Formats: sequence, structure tokens, C-alpha cells
Amino acid sequence: SEDVTSLLRCPVTQQTLHFKEGEALAAFGADYPEGAYLTEDGQRAYPVEDGFLNLAPDSSTELKS
Repeated sequence: SEDVTSLLRCPVTQQTLHFKEGEALAAFGADYPEGAYLTEDGQRAYPVEDGFLNLAPDSSTELKS
């Protein structure tokens, strides 16, 4: 069976999302203590809050890489 996370898409750009945490997010200047899902191009992050992914476009941060 396919991993559910491989089906996740950015609601704004439709790019696939990949989970990152810790140092990987620090490079982007994002402050997400529980991690975040980044778009393929690394320009947008969606936070994990209280254990849940928040895919609301207003919750995302455009990152500078």
C-alpha cells in the first residue's frame, strides 16, 4: 500500500509535500517545533501543530532558500 504522506499536496501550488524537522527547517528560518511539511521547491512550509498537519493556506510560510 502507498504511504499516505506521498499523497499530500500543497493547496496553493499542488506540489508534493515532504516532512522536515530540526536543522532542516533552521536553514529556511522557519520556527516549527513539531516540524513542518515543505513543498518540493522548498518555498512554502505547512506547520505541524499539536500533532496535526495544518494545510490551511493562511497557516503556511513562504520560505527564503
